[in-house]
Amino acid sequence: QVQLVESGGGLVQPGESLRLSCVVSGSAISSYAMGWSRQAPGKQREFVAHISSRGSTNYADSVKGRFTISRDNAKNTVYLQMNSLKPEDTAVYYCNGNGPGVYWGQGTEVTISS
Repeated sequence: QVQLVESGGGLVQPGESLRLSCVVSGSAISSYAMGWSRQAPGKQREFVAHISSRGSTNYADSVKGRFTISRDNAKNTVYLQMNSLKPEDTAVYYCNGNGPGVYWGQGTEVTISS
């Protein structure tokens, strides 16, 4: 059974940084495309970032230049480094993996507020 567990969320002030982690168990992620999405209160879930099995990345325009997705296959972990955070980045952030199936974590809450 493939499980994804996100961590690293919290409450920070505008302009600060957070690093989210997504640890995967039950399968090696080396062949998986991995990604992050987010869902703000009252809004639909939206794409944030994606990293292919080969390490190619792409980002939503709203986070480009501020967020960086990376992966450590040896640790079966995907990261999302978030810099220059804004109040509009407030959301629950979800990790997803695309391998034989599509897998989602339970999310980690990020709140940006002064």
